[in-house]
Amino acid sequence: MKYMTKNLTLAAAVALAMTSLGASVAHAEEAVPEHAVSYNAAVTTDYRYRGISQTRKRPALQAGADYVHNPTGLYVGTWASTIKWIDDAGGDSSLEIDLYGGKRGDIGEGFTYDVGGLYYYYPSNGLNPSANTFELYGAIGYGPVSLKYSQSTTNLFGFANSKESGYIDLSLNQEIKDGYMLNLHLGRQSVRDNPSASYNDWKVGVTKDYGVVTVSLAAIKASTDAYFAKGKDLAKTGAVLTVSKTF
Repeated sequence: MKYMTKNLTLAAAVALAMTSLGASVAHAEEAVPEHAVSYNAAVTTDYRYRGISQTRKRPALQAGADYVHNPTGLYVGTWASTIKWIDDAGGDSSLEIDLYGGKRGDIGEGFTYDVGGLYYYYPSNGLNPSANTFELYGAIGYGPVSLKYSQSTTNLFGFANSKESGYIDLSLNQEIKDGYMLNLHLGRQSVRDNPSASYNDWKVGVTKDYGVVTVSLAAIKASTDAYFAKGKDLAKTGAVLTVSKTF
C-alpha cells in the first residue's frame, strides 16, 4: 500500500522580443514560444503525498522535466523522487518515477481546465498486487483556486481490488505580500473496497521565489491512523521544508 503533496507543476517559458518601430521608437512585446521545455530539482525534509509520508519522515531528492506545446496546450513530463515506503511494505524499490501527459487551456470567463493521465512507476517493486498505478485526472481552475479529481484505472498503490479509487483536491495558491504565496489544500482519498485506508488530508503553507531558489514551508496532516512504518505515524502533522529550482 502506498504511504500516500506533490504538485505536478508544468511551467512554460516566456521570452521577450524587442521589435523596432521606426528610427527612434522601440517596443517590447511578450512572445510565447511554440515549444517550451523546463527542468526542476528539489530537496525536501519529507516527501508527503496526499498527506502521507513516502520517506518514513526522512528527506528526499527529487527532479523532473516538462515539455509544453503552447499553441495547443498539450504537455508531457516526468518526475522522480527517492522513497522508502516500498521497502517498508516488503518490496524492493527506493525510487518513484512519474510519467504524465495531458492538455490544458482556457474555458472562458476566467476559467481554465487541465485533463490528462499519470502513471506512477516503482521499478522492480516486488509487491503483489503491484504498486504501479495509473490515474486519469481532470481539473478546473478560477484565479487562485483549483478543483481536481483523479481516479485510478488500476489497483491503487498496491491495494487489492481498488480499481476506480478516487482523490479530490481543492487548492488555493494566492499571493499575500511581497511575493509570498499562501498555499492551502484540502483532499479526500477514497480507496475502493478498503474503507479503513480512506482518509482526508490538508496542507497550510507559504512559498517564496527568491530567484536563485524557491523555498516552501508547510504543515501537512492526514486524518488516519492506518499508515505506520517502523513505529512512525506517517500521517501525523508535520512541518515540511522544500528548496527547489526550475530552469
